[in-house]
Amino acid sequence: MRPPHRFGADDRAIEGLPIRLIIALVVGVASLAIMMSMLGGIGTLAETETDVEIDPVTVDAGRTTSVDLTVLGDDGNTVEGATVIVMSDDAWLDSAVKGETGSDGTVTLRLDPTLRQGQRTGTLQVDVVPPTNTDYVDDQSNTEIVVIEN
Repeated sequence: MRPPHRFGADDRAIEGLPIRLIIALVVGVASLAIMMSMLGGIGTLAETETDVEIDPVTVDAGRTTSVDLTVLGDDGNTVEGATVIVMSDDAWLDSAVKGETGSDGTVTLRLDPTLRQGQRTGTLQVDVVPPTNTDYVDDQSNTEIVVIEN
């Protein structure tokens, strides 16, 4: 039989303890990250992505055209008070054109796009700035306005 040893006099280390602590720490951090990402996704469910319906979608280059832009949430409701900005992309505008949607979610903008010499088609970029203090966002790209040579 072995003589009893005092704990304070024991100079042996617990074998494998440091690696077990590291593994437990890594697994714990990974689990926490997964749980936080799940909880973080809950807040994004309240956000409503906006999109723009455009009438007409195609306009002639070198001709002033009135274009109706209706801002809709992905829930199908129109968005009042959103700022719609139309900017040059492949087609050119002298400057960006903007307007704010009314109670029906629609704004009418007058556009006079031009194309470069030899260019037959181009596009104008449409951006939406949702009203503040709402759950509307505009993270995805919107429908573009197509400009064609007349």
